[in-house]
Amino acid sequence: MIFDFRLKVFYTVSQKLSFTKAAQELFISQPAVTKHIKELEEQTGLALFKRHGNNITLTPAGQVLLKHAQQIFKVYAALENDLAQLQNSESGTIRIGASTTLAQYVLPKILALFKSAHPSIQLHFASGNSEFIEQQIISEQIDVAIVEGISHHPQIAYEAFVKDEIVLVAHAESKLGQRGELKPSQLTTLPLILREQGSGTLDVILKALDKDKITLKDLKIELQLESTEAIKHYLLYSESAAFISIHAIGNELKNKELVILEVKGLDIYRTFQFIQLHGKTSRLTDLFKRFCNSHYNF
Repeated sequence: MIFDFRLKVFYTVSQKLSFTKAAQELFISQPAVTKHIKELEEQTGLALFKRHGNNITLTPAGQVLLKHAQQIFKVYAALENDLAQLQNSESGTIRIGASTTLAQYVLPKILALFKSAHPSIQLHFASGNSEFIEQQIISEQIDVAIVEGISHHPQIAYEAFVKDEIVLVAHAESKLGQRGELKPSQLTTLPLILREQGSGTLDVILKALDKDKITLKDLKIELQLESTEAIKHYLLYSESAAFISIHAIGNELKNKELVILEVKGLDIYRTFQFIQLHGKTSRLTDLFKRFCNSHYNF
């Protein structure tokens, strides 16, 4: 359901009593968790956690917020169940597309839950990089898709789905993995593994680096690969680094195979977006988008 993601972050931290564990649970970085909590404290004007070295506890204000957050999430769950009962009468076919990162790490669970909730709806699924998926929408080969790029075709309607963070990572046991915080200028000296041309992830990375006047030609590109999985496996046997969606490395961070390399002042965020042709919405595509929004974080 629609809600302030910061409240979800607060709720998760309050359950785990650990910013690190909350970050792993939510598939975002620890600095992102810290930022969300800080913004929520600024919004409420109250401290929500007490810090005791590496340990944290809820303040009285935090306990009050937790009590109400639990009630809010119960209401969301009840609303979701009531809507699901109304939706079960739906039938038909939806042709769904997704760009590579989403197809691998975000959509499989959602598609399985959607099919379980709506067994009479037939699903057809296609994946590829963002440029390919957008062309599939334009040629009406698929009805609705979710992409990760920043391009905007005039024929396509874009609608925000969920935010994503792209982080710089390296093999935990590599020399790079042992380094401290980097300066943006040092990125030009690192051997990098990047996605291929046409990748939405690559577009977002280059746009972020442009703020520090770093272009593709300035980078020391060791190799470009067509999937995040290939990049992750490559990193495990190399002394290189790569920019990867935080959604894609949850297991690797948990197993301490990859580590995040902090780059001072460089925060790379993007918004995964639903795309459709203008004027081509339908009750089934609307149903699918509502389902995605209600099931992604819960």
